[in-house]
Amino acid sequence: MDAATLLWGVLFGSIGVGFFMYGKKQQAAIPLISGIVLMIFPYFVSNVALLVIIGVIFTALPFLIKR
Repeated sequence: MDAATLLWGVLFGSIGVGFFMYGKKQQAAIPLISGIVLMIFPYFVSNVALLVIIGVIFTALPFLIKR
């Protein structure tokens, strides 16, 4: 694990915590699930490029899917 992987993981994990709290408070499934995925997936992805791509997709998902 290098510094870039660690910093991207912390960034996406922090965004995930925010989405999780928002989704739980508003009872919205998409931000809740996106937040959980953003908090967990950095533990399993070690490639920095793949980490950023997946993180950007799940960060944008609640804005693209409105329910």
